[in-house]
Amino acid sequence: MDASDKIIETAERDASPDRFPPAKEKAEHHEPIERTATLSSVSSASSSDSDASHAERDGAMSRLPTQHEEGIDVERHPTALSRIQTQRSQHSGTVGATLKSRQSRKPLPGMGAGKSYPPALPDREEYVVEFSGHDDPMHAQNWSTKKKVFTAAMLGFTTLTSAFGSSIFSAATRVVANQYGVGMTVGVLGTSFYVLGFATGPIFWAPFSELKGRRLPLVLASFGFSIFNIGVAVGKDLQTVLICRFWAGFFGACPLTCVAAVFSDMFNNRTRGMAITLFSMAVFTGPLLAPFIGGFIVMSDLGWRWTEYIVAIMGFTAFTLNLFFLSESYPPEILVAKAAELRRRTKNWGIHAKQEEIEIDLRELLEKNFSRPIRMLIGEPIVLLLSLYMAFIYGLLYLFLTAYPLVFQGVHHMNQGVGGLPFFGMITGQLLAGTYLFIRQPSYQRKLAANNDVPVPEWRLPEVIIGGVCFTIGIFWFGWTGYKADIHWIVPTLSGILIGFGLLSIFLQALNYLVDAYLMFAASAIAANTFLRSLCGAAFPLFAQQMFQGMGIQWAATLLGCIAAILVPVPIWFYYKGAQIREKSKFAPTSKMN
Repeated sequence: MDASDKIIETAERDASPDRFPPAKEKAEHHEPIERTATLSSVSSASSSDSDASHAERDGAMSRLPTQHEEGIDVERHPTALSRIQTQRSQHSGTVGATLKSRQSRKPLPGMGAGKSYPPALPDREEYVVEFSGHDDPMHAQNWSTKKKVFTAAMLGFTTLTSAFGSSIFSAATRVVANQYGVGMTVGVLGTSFYVLGFATGPIFWAPFSELKGRRLPLVLASFGFSIFNIGVAVGKDLQTVLICRFWAGFFGACPLTCVAAVFSDMFNNRTRGMAITLFSMAVFTGPLLAPFIGGFIVMSDLGWRWTEYIVAIMGFTAFTLNLFFLSESYPPEILVAKAAELRRRTKNWGIHAKQEEIEIDLRELLEKNFSRPIRMLIGEPIVLLLSLYMAFIYGLLYLFLTAYPLVFQGVHHMNQGVGGLPFFGMITGQLLAGTYLFIRQPSYQRKLAANNDVPVPEWRLPEVIIGGVCFTIGIFWFGWTGYKADIHWIVPTLSGILIGFGLLSIFLQALNYLVDAYLMFAASAIAANTFLRSLCGAAFPLFAQQMFQGMGIQWAATLLGCIAAILVPVPIWFYYKGAQIREKSKFAPTSKMN
């Protein structure tokens, strides 16, 4: 763990001391951090402005009593305290937050017009804006239920559109390959390049959303996503199609990166899990809805290009909704807007938000988005093994885009449209998994309350274990009932229920486990996980046809099922030994499992 990592950990511990064990428990793993006094009162010079400034400010300000004047100590309210702690953690984890001041060898420019430098602000913290209390209507968690539901639905559609666009091209692969005179493997690159965009996009969108809030990235990405899908639809050659597919995936990665963060902004600890479950269902249902829709489009007079026109229309719809109806939910950016209004109306230019103190630093940007995720992927057993497990699961999601047509179109001789309908077996399984996680949520909340709202990461793993067993059985079922036409098509279709159930259960709860285990470094753990799984999602479709045709459907599924079975013990091991492993970790600050 380097110096910047230690600074972030210290800030997180200072912000939320109740969530972490005492530092001495992990002293053998962490070097002590030297604390230096901050210069909060650098100068006591002249805090008064000119008489004219006073008159102008007094005239512009409404002298309404504040909550402090009414006797309400907002800082002592548990919700307000929790939000202040969260904002400190967000600030400490943002690129550039650890910089004191950007060093420069250039001479300091003068004020101009013969003016001397003004005195420093007497106490900078007095000029930092905050929320007015736990019930401040500006905070996203205090939005009305109607606004939250509408925002969640709008962003759910945005996410579904992005996921839908990832797989609809699979229905056009054969037609595109024939049109441009290339093999099927090259045609499959249209899907692989899109998922490769999913792998690289978060590198840009994640820090952008931390620096400028959620709204701006989502609006820009929705527009770029739609434009590049139009580019695919009108592409005159294969290279144009493939390049535009990559950039469509790059922009489409933004909702996958930012929407879950918006839900975290809007919902508290007790409702956030349910909201994220719905988000995850949109992420994984989208790729499975697209093949049969794309199949019917390709079969019709519209042709394969309309698979992309449809996605572009959906993208422009999401762009319009986000542009006109999406409000900023990121608390630090809300405070930036509040500070800007106060500066304008009071003429006091010292007023600012904590977020405005951040200086963007390329070195730190690379550190947080490349160096640390790679170090965690290599050096943290939990991150490495869970990332491999989830990468395998995610790769199979896109591999099935090739395997299902081989079974239902090749063996059972269905057309492209009807041949995509068996994906509803997997969709049904995902819906059942979402329902199961909803049912389990009250039990988790009771354990959380009994543990003083301190999460124990291993509580997330039973669903991963159950999902892993179901997923393995589903793959064997699919392979050994789908390789010959004598077995009715409904039998391999029903195997999708177990596959879909396992896929969502493993993926969602494993992500939650990483977040609970690494807390302030969760973003880096998820970045490592996202990069590895997206590479597998891009690579698996490239060899799917050769594997299933060369080995035979039943034996290819057997190989995949055996790998899935080998991975089942991973969450079991972490369930029993995860606390001991995290005690030895340089990045996991959580206490032992109770």
